[in-house]
Amino acid sequence: MRRLAVLLGSSALLLSGSSNALPVFATTGRVAPVLDESLDLSLRNVETPEIEQEKPLKPVVPPQPLAVRSVSNGQASWYGPGFYGNRTANGEVFRPGTLTAAHRTLPFGTKVRVTNLRNGRSTVVRINDRGPFHGSRVIDLAHGAANQLGVIASGVANVKLEVLR
Repeated sequence: MRRLAVLLGSSALLLSGSSNALPVFATTGRVAPVLDESLDLSLRNVETPEIEQEKPLKPVVPPQPLAVRSVSNGQASWYGPGFYGNRTANGEVFRPGTLTAAHRTLPFGTKVRVTNLRNGRSTVVRINDRGPFHGSRVIDLAHGAANQLGVIASGVANVKLEVLR
């Protein structure tokens, strides 16, 4: 009951235009503290940190598309589940879903854009293993790359290889 009286009384004073009224918090009914005007609240003696000057922004240069060093066509196959956890020829652990491949002669780390000629899908793989050692196949794709190219069901596909710089 007392809160209600304080709220109503303060509201009446505020509405009447009296400057002596104290503001009341509506949710709690408490009166806001009054600041003593004799207190010096200026920030004359407070040290402010130095503001660091903004450095000019460097222009953003879009990445250049990878240049094609050579192009060849051939058959690609894929490998995966039976080899997970084994070491590849360059010493990495073979993991599921990777975009890597095996090639007979390209140096490890070489990036190759592989395009499935049947459906037009392509992906960039990194050479980290040796192979394939079957027939006339030119590249052996890890399961992740084969999945992106749509080669899983057929097992093999005619592909275009673009060796990138």
